[in-house]
Amino acid sequence: MSKPERMPVSSEQVIAEARKAFFTVFAFLAIVWLVQLANAAQDYGLARDYGVHSGDVGSLPHVLSAPFLHWSWAHIESNSGPLFVFGFLAAYRGVARFLGLSLLVALTSGTAVWLLEQGDTVTVGASGLVYGYFAYVVVRGLFDRHLIDTLIGLVMAASFAYLLTTAVPGTPGVSWLGHLGGLVGGLAGAWLFRDRGPRTETVPAPATAAAARTPKRRSLPSTPADHPRAALHKELDDLGLL
Repeated sequence: MSKPERMPVSSEQVIAEARKAFFTVFAFLAIVWLVQLANAAQDYGLARDYGVHSGDVGSLPHVLSAPFLHWSWAHIESNSGPLFVFGFLAAYRGVARFLGLSLLVALTSGTAVWLLEQGDTVTVGASGLVYGYFAYVVVRGLFDRHLIDTLIGLVMAASFAYLLTTAVPGTPGVSWLGHLGGLVGGLAGAWLFRDRGPRTETVPAPATAAAARTPKRRSLPSTPADHPRAALHKELDDLGLL
């Protein structure tokens, strides 16, 4: 019996999921910018009120609102490009899986800040999601055993390895804890949301279409050698006309 294989995914399905991924990530980014408009109009009061206050139990639910908030226009601009690129790459294999991943990464990134950040600080920003998507894209192909995703992960890892330098202890000016928590969430998401799709067993292939279309020659009684039309019958039989 042959080893089970994944059911094939058609190119039409891949294109449809990629289209949904594009519009989903675009919509998310648009919401982030709309929130920034309201936040800036209130002198960043939304960031102060709905960011993650380290150690404050009342702000623990804010781990879900903090990724939508930023401290300045420069802050949101620096996050927007990577958020869209890595978000799309994380979503194009399935939007439902991407939404689950986003929730997981928001929780791990925000909780790391809430538990471990020192001092009276308020943390906001989508960079935790960026790092989570990055980690997910890099290792997803290995867990899914998918060649294209593995190659994409290698390219992303080689091109953006510098991101890891802002997820180490003591990195000044950024929430390295949020970045590190995002990386952990992305790695965990790649395992939790790995491909568990239906499988089918390989069975011997049926006769090819060409073989099926080949006409079967009828068995005809042989013509006696002394028959007056024996030579003609032999020629017609050799041509497949009998």
